[in-house]
Amino acid sequence: MSIAAANVIPPSSSFSLTYSLHSPSRRLSTSALFVHCHHQHRLTTSITSSGAAAPRRGGHFLLTCSTPNYNTTHSVDSAPEILDHSYGNNDNNNNNSSGGGGGGGDHSNGGGGGGENSNNNKKEAMMVLVEAGRSIESLPKDLKAAIEDGRIPGSIILKYFELEKVPLFAWLMKFGGFKERLLADDLFLAKVIMECGVGMFTKTAAEYERRRENFFKELEIVFADVVMAVIADFMLVYLPAPTVSLRAPISANAGRIAKFFYGCPDNAFQIALGGTSFSLLQRFGAIVRNGAKLFAVGTTSSLVGTVITNALINAKKAVSSVDETENVPVLSTSVGYGVYMSVSSNLRYQILAGVIEQRILEPLLHQHKLFLSAICFAVRTGNTFLGSLLWVDYARWIGVQKAQELEE
Repeated sequence: MSIAAANVIPPSSSFSLTYSLHSPSRRLSTSALFVHCHHQHRLTTSITSSGAAAPRRGGHFLLTCSTPNYNTTHSVDSAPEILDHSYGNNDNNNNNSSGGGGGGGDHSNGGGGGGENSNNNKKEAMMVLVEAGRSIESLPKDLKAAIEDGRIPGSIILKYFELEKVPLFAWLMKFGGFKERLLADDLFLAKVIMECGVGMFTKTAAEYERRRENFFKELEIVFADVVMAVIADFMLVYLPAPTVSLRAPISANAGRIAKFFYGCPDNAFQIALGGTSFSLLQRFGAIVRNGAKLFAVGTTSSLVGTVITNALINAKKAVSSVDETENVPVLSTSVGYGVYMSVSSNLRYQILAGVIEQRILEPLLHQHKLFLSAICFAVRTGNTFLGSLLWVDYARWIGVQKAQELEE
């Protein structure tokens, strides 16, 4: 497909630019070309067309675009990427104070994308909108801003269109955090269900594996561990998951530390989108930031779990004078679990999501979603079981849990 400018007719207050569309392999509607002209070139007045509304293969199509002050020419080598565009002032009697600059100036940043890669991202995303017959105004504000800034490529827009076809995904994408994670990984929700679904079973099994004959004697401790795990499971999937960042730009008045962590990825090992990159320090910052969040999650969930456990222990003591089970230390257990999640869980889940799944399994099995889901299920189940074993050993090592030996 090729689009070429022709027959520029400059009237007194605006000019008309006629596009010729030669489409030997595809059809492109007038509305799609309107989206392309209006949003890629900021045309603000009327767009009219002559010829067939959708050209036949190999046909010829004319689209007349009118706008004040701007002269724009385009060359498209092959859809969906526009390779070149420029803006210029066509009114020699107007010094133009409304953006766009002097005649023929390079506008390669495409609206503030910040470089060639960002400009290419914007062009690609706009052509995806053209292909889909969608207006940029139909997108959520954060997605629209990301396109205009050149922060996301066309592949992300395609994924968004696919996800919004599913009512549940369409609803979840109303929440920014879910949207960023689903756009980075369309199996994100399935992974949340995997973790929460198998979490209770695998953690209970791990507790039994470690405690064996002491399992029922330490049932209150087992209960506390399972409660802590279930509360934390969701956050363990959510926080370290790779994302497509749609956050608004940080305030210019923000401090250096805030600006540094704003530029860090959500997963230290995630693949950077085209037009973006992360330094080694930023990737390390992702580990530190997620570690701090998981410390808070772990401490809070442990606090809830141990308080509930102690309440059950005291209730048992009230009805049975022979029960000698000791209360679980609240503060030391809560802080200990917070440290465990910020270090062990943080690193394991970042490696799992950013390396094993995104960099290894997804490229190999991206066309076999069912098989990919099964492999992810197996890997995550093993990781959950391993985490439970490590927690029992760690808790005993720091002294917040003690094994009760059976009397012979």
